[in-house]
Amino acid sequence: MTTITTSTNTSIGSGSSSTGATSKIAALNKQVVNLQNQLKSLATDTTLTDEQKTEQEQVINSQIQLLQAQIAQLEQQQTQKAQDKKEAQQDPTAAYSKVADGVNRPTAANSLNVYI
Repeated sequence: MTTITTSTNTSIGSGSSSTGATSKIAALNKQVVNLQNQLKSLATDTTLTDEQKTEQEQVINSQIQLLQAQIAQLEQQQTQKAQDKKEAQQDPTAAYSKVADGVNRPTAANSLNVYI
């Protein structure tokens, strides 16, 4: 019986530069390609039963979906950072509008701590 084991690093830090996010996206894409290659080799594996192949396919597909979700999240963060930077350059007074007013942006005296 042959088992395919995969390990995926799913930690995502909050990088301050777009090159950090770009390298993370590239690493995640590389993992996706490796998993897709495993799927291809799984189809030609004659040592596994059909049931085992199906189970392995489901595991690999779920890992691919997880990685693709992480890639989408990183891309969204990159887009948001670029948009924030663009807005800050266009309207320098916009930074002042984000000052805590106690309603939607709580101050130290006007905040609510929720513990679950």
